[in-house]
Amino acid sequence: MFMEQMDLFEIQHNEDRVAPLAERMRPRTLDEFLGQSKIVGEGSLLRRAIAADKLGSCIFFGPPGSGKTTLANIIAATTNAHFVKLNAVTSGVADAKKVIEEAKDRLRMYGKRTYLLLDECHRWNKAQSDSVLQAIEQGYIIFIGSTTENPFVSMTRAIVSRCRVFSFSRLSDKDIELGLRRAVADKDRGLGNMNVEVSDKAISHIAWASGGDLRTALNALELAALTT
Repeated sequence: MFMEQMDLFEIQHNEDRVAPLAERMRPRTLDEFLGQSKIVGEGSLLRRAIAADKLGSCIFFGPPGSGKTTLANIIAATTNAHFVKLNAVTSGVADAKKVIEEAKDRLRMYGKRTYLLLDECHRWNKAQSDSVLQAIEQGYIIFIGSTTENPFVSMTRAIVSRCRVFSFSRLSDKDIELGLRRAVADKDRGLGNMNVEVSDKAISHIAWASGGDLRTALNALELAALTT
């Protein structure tokens, strides 16, 4: 049993090492989270709800690389609830119904709530969205949708009306520069063990060229480090 656990740990460790830099450097706590101070800054509604484990159904709307999925993962790591992740491109009504039935059993038997994280939630059609409405209303699941499209235009009104919408902004160059410097220095998840030297001018240029997308900036940094 011990050897099996060690083997699983080694597999996970190897997977972490081969993952792209942007994935390895994904913030794990609110203190590591970059930008969106209006949403998750000290004293904000969302931060208080996360800290109290009282977050209700919501939709994170904003441009790519602005932290929507990262924040959902942080919530998953800090709450006592159970989390299920789906992608709207590959999931349908059957997947949603399975999550709901399991959530009902989990709540009845263990008193444990279930969060449903749905990436690209704007891709669900009306039938798919309607399949979770009753479960949201009755509290069997707490819905967190992530989308780059305006939910008031791209999603059905019924599900949007049952969620609080949080609008994410593009990250500032300053935020992205901080993320890049963290990646350069981090010896556990970043490039710290490569002894990479990056000039301030290069950091500023990558941040400017990323267009507010931290994922793009980290991908550029990793490519530069691996090919120089």
